[in-house]
Amino acid sequence: MLVTAPAGLRDQLRELNPTALISACVRLRPGRQLADPEHASRYALRALARRYQTLTTDITAIEDQLHPLVRQACSGLLDIHGVGYETAAQLLITIGDNPDRIHTEAAFAALCGVAPIPASSGKTTRHRLSRGGDRQANRALYLIVCSRLTSNAATRAYRDRRRTQGLSNPEIIRCLKRYLAREIYKALTSTNTQPEDLVTAA
Repeated sequence: MLVTAPAGLRDQLRELNPTALISACVRLRPGRQLADPEHASRYALRALARRYQTLTTDITAIEDQLHPLVRQACSGLLDIHGVGYETAAQLLITIGDNPDRIHTEAAFAALCGVAPIPASSGKTTRHRLSRGGDRQANRALYLIVCSRLTSNAATRAYRDRRRTQGLSNPEIIRCLKRYLAREIYKALTSTNTQPEDLVTAA
């Protein structure tokens, strides 16, 4: 909307940070002549900003309900580096209310779509991406791995070491997700298990 807004309105809003931008758009006062691009842009921007505020309020209220539920279901999951409330909630949904039905961490990895599938040819040993399993759980593991690659020096060192061994970034991330699935499985199925470092498990 800002890109296509009239120059005067665009210049008024373009330098604002997101929080200030929302507040400024809520205060816009469009006229009655919506055939005028300036008035129409003001009306649309104000409507979008109000919707943004409403959704933010709804999200905050839902998070206030979600956080204690996740802690009650499996507080140990949140102790694992990189696991937040949203990713923890998704993993709890994936494993269901009867985690005993998942007998091994390999079964959990397959459920999350991170079990490696051999794709070797000749002297080349490779594994390809699994397209099966719960894709939302797979995404949750991916987000946790990305967080660790940003904030955990040991995980970055593992990535660098595997790069020297010839693995590509997608292959390294697949390895990290597989090791992470092992750690997550232990937390989900045992209240007494202490979370281990991802690279130690690797």
